[in-house]
Amino acid sequence: MAGPEPSPDGPRRWFFDLWSYVYDAEWVQRVVYRNEHEAVLAALRHEPPGDVLDVGCGTGQLGRRLRAALPDARVTGCDFSLGMLHRALARDRGVAWVRGDAAALPFRDQAFDAVVSTQAFHWFPAQEAVLREFARVLRPGGRFLLTVVMPPLAAVRRLGAVGSRALGQPFRWMSAADLHRAAAAAGFHVERQRRIFRLPGALLFPPVLTVARRASG
Repeated sequence: MAGPEPSPDGPRRWFFDLWSYVYDAEWVQRVVYRNEHEAVLAALRHEPPGDVLDVGCGTGQLGRRLRAALPDARVTGCDFSLGMLHRALARDRGVAWVRGDAAALPFRDQAFDAVVSTQAFHWFPAQEAVLREFARVLRPGGRFLLTVVMPPLAAVRRLGAVGSRALGQPFRWMSAADLHRAAAAAGFHVERQRRIFRLPGALLFPPVLTVARRASG
């Protein structure tokens, strides 16, 4: 589980170590993650990857589901929280759990056919660098599938950023258009972006699935 230290500009590891104690609660999974995991799994089943990386894997809920849904795939999970990873290891020893920073992934170039990330991207302080890392570790033609809350109102996004900094755990919500531009700049072709219905917060805080493909050349 070794890996580099995360950026000092981002949220603190202890916050996620503590969050790992409630991450697996049924109501948390139902309200925050389940519909997004279903959307990612459905997209991957249409084009099953050989090697898939879950960035910001948390306690391994999606990693275990990836192994079950894609029995021929090799699944790797990466997170910077040891608390999350200890629970992931207890959940499924068939996944390779690795500690690391999303902006400096501890993997070789072109190691994966797919990179997935669910409700983690807003925590990454260097989001453009993370997208470049996704491109680096993907094989030509590989895809990333990312779900994250994208408030349609700029004022809501700004309030979220200000409030999170005040609490000492800064995050940044991109708009769908901003993510589209950033992904293109990192070498991706964005194939689709669609909202995922989730209650509560379906209108002000909708999660969006972005599917993008790394250039083949």
